[in-house]
Amino acid sequence: MFKRIFLFLALNFLVIITLSILTQVLGIQPYLTAYGIDYGSLMAFCLVWGMGGAFISLAMSRMMAKWMMGVRVVDPDTRDPALQELVQTVHSLARSAKLPAMPEVGVYDSQEINAFATGPTKSRALVAVSTGLLSRMRREEVEGVLGHEVAHIANGDMVTMTLIQGVVNAFVMFLARAIAFAIAQALRSDRDDERGGISHLAYFGIQIALEIVFMILGSIVVAWFSRYREFRADKGGATLAGRDSMIRALEALRRTYDLVDPGAQPAVQTLKISTKRTGIMQLFSTHPPLEERIARLQLGG
Repeated sequence: MFKRIFLFLALNFLVIITLSILTQVLGIQPYLTAYGIDYGSLMAFCLVWGMGGAFISLAMSRMMAKWMMGVRVVDPDTRDPALQELVQTVHSLARSAKLPAMPEVGVYDSQEINAFATGPTKSRALVAVSTGLLSRMRREEVEGVLGHEVAHIANGDMVTMTLIQGVVNAFVMFLARAIAFAIAQALRSDRDDERGGISHLAYFGIQIALEIVFMILGSIVVAWFSRYREFRADKGGATLAGRDSMIRALEALRRTYDLVDPGAQPAVQTLKISTKRTGIMQLFSTHPPLEERIARLQLGG
């Protein structure tokens, strides 16, 4: 599918932890805590670095998706009839959605029936489908899936989800540093005072632990907003490809819900048109239940 934007729980998490390590290695971190915390400066610092991490993930999204999923970009001039039809359908939908440029079209090897879209801008997007989708779905169902993906691009979900993730990143970094500083101060002893306070290594360890916890909690917020964007993409897909095609596409996905590729990359699951989560893991699901999505479309939503 296309959202959360961008390998966020893997790639974005890695970026944030890397940025935290860099602030320590480059000597920036001690200036924030040596004489207490200036919360205004800390928030500004976290906004810059948090947004920076999200937009780094965004800039790398198309390249990383191709690499992780083994996507083969289809030549628009291909002579393969099935691939010709795929490219023509994506381009037709893109024109209907008034996209400023045609998305790249790709195929990746997988038995699962799925597709995703990603990319840093509407002009530099990628729509990719699995070989399982091409071989097992009927033409109108494929068109519904592709309409959903193109709607994501047209709705600007890439940048929207990046901004949401950037704000979450900023709060994760801010709260982790502020609470780590408070804990470090509470754990100070007279011996620590003689040495100039608790060691930076101990403070950094507390900070990283808190960042992991807050990043997990923040992902619940991002997933909730992603589910909302999925409903909008379904509605957009129904406008582009037709309501019946969109409903049939989701019904086809529901019929094959248990056909999951054991080799699928978890970091890319958030980008796909459907994912499977149960129990408490539904809080982290980036997609609403297929039954609910179908019901909304049938009611005209």
